[in-house]
Parts: sequence; structure tokens; C-alpha cells
Amino acid sequence: MIIDASEFNFKAPPEVARARRVLIKPSAGYPSPYPVTTSPELIARIIEGIREVSDADILILEGTPGGSPIYPVYQALGYNFQRVLMLDVKDCIWVEVDNPLPKPFAVPTFWIPNVILSSDYLISCSTMRVINDRPEFSVMNLLSTLPSTKYGARSANGWDSLYSLGIDKVLADLYFTLPFDVGIIEARQQFVGTSPLLKDGKIVDLGKIIIGEPFDIDNDACQIANVKSEYLDLVKVARVGFEA
Repeated sequence: MIIDASEFNFKAPPEVARARRVLIKPSAGYPSPYPVTTSPELIARIIEGIREVSDADILILEGTPGGSPIYPVYQALGYNFQRVLMLDVKDCIWVEVDNPLPKPFAVPTFWIPNVILSSDYLISCSTMRVINDRPEFSVMNLLSTLPSTKYGARSANGWDSLYSLGIDKVLADLYFTLPFDVGIIEARQQFVGTSPLLKDGKIVDLGKIIIGEPFDIDNDACQIANVKSEYLDLVKVARVGFEA
């Protein structure tokens, strides 16, 4: 669903009212403000919507590409929320989880923070970021739930071993392995850049929020940004056999 950003309020679904733990995964691995990273204002709106229906524990989880501590980044971005637990991927206990696809594209198992498995409702909250014509939306946002120190962090992107396998194949596998309940793309502005360090880029005003199932909203965002993504095509193919 694509709506005007000025009209966005997070209306928590019934699943949130029954949840004991809600996890929000922002795009916040860099000390650069929106539109490079998810704005604290949007996170605050989501928290407000959760609190209207539930007193569940709310967790925010993020990691950095190089495996350095995330807490200075949280501070630089102004992530300061009452009654919210801020977590660093690298400090979590990691659990090996099987890829449910009968024939994985690249990765048969993933190491993920156990806090994801123990959460009742999962929200991916990403930006409208395009780097070198590659969309970095809701599904791409899941990549930094993985410990970069375990998968290789020599490059600016981190996760060297996963990139070497073909990142689109990895993202398709990750989509099925980490079934987040909802994705939110903060498309008030679009950031278009060429550097993985995200220091320079063009900003385009869009004035939108895109919310829904992560695959669906990434597809909508790609159409708006006029970019293609191989992982979406792979997910379409895998869905046929997986859902059957």
C-alpha cells in the first residue's frame, strides 16, 4: 500500500495486540541521517502505534557492515525511545536456521540473532535507497540482521562471503528464511548514490510511505524508482514451488 507520508500512522494489526515481543529492524547501520537511514520520527510513529494496542516489549535491532558497535550510530541518529530495548546484532546469541526452500539459491542455512526467533511480530523499516542502480529496500534491510563478522567484513559493504555467492540469490534465500510480518519503506525521499559508504548521492522528493508484505512493497518501490531487482524475480520463481 502506497500512502502520502503526511497521512501515515502505524495502525497495528491484531497480531501486535497479542504479541509479547515486537522487533523493529531499521536501516540504521551508518551515522548518516535520513534519507540514508531510517528517521527516528518514523520509528517513533511505529512505536506509538504499537503502544496504542499493546504493552509488549519493543526491540530495535541493527548491526554495522564492519562489525563495529552500533550504539554510537544509534546515538548519532537520535535513536532515543522510551521503554524500548536497543540491541546490537554482534552482541546477540546466534542460531543456525535452515533455509526452508527445497532447493536454496545460495545459502542452505543462516546464522541469525536468536532474538528474532523469540519475537512474535517482526517489522522491517527501510529507506528508499538505490546504490549503483541496486535497490536497497525492505528485503535488503534484512541483510544486516546477519553478523558481518561471521560472514566477512573486509569491504565497505560487509558480508563479503555472501556477496561472493551472488547477493541477489542470498537475498532471495533470506526472504524465505526470515519471514518478516510487515515491511515499511520510508519513501518521503529517495537517496540515489554510487558509493557503498553512502556519503554522496542525489535526493529526490517523493512524499510517500510504502507499507505491506516485504516482497510486495519492494516490487512497488522498484516501479517507483524505475529500477530492476534480480532477487524479486528469484523470489517469484521460488514462491511457485514453495507455496505448492
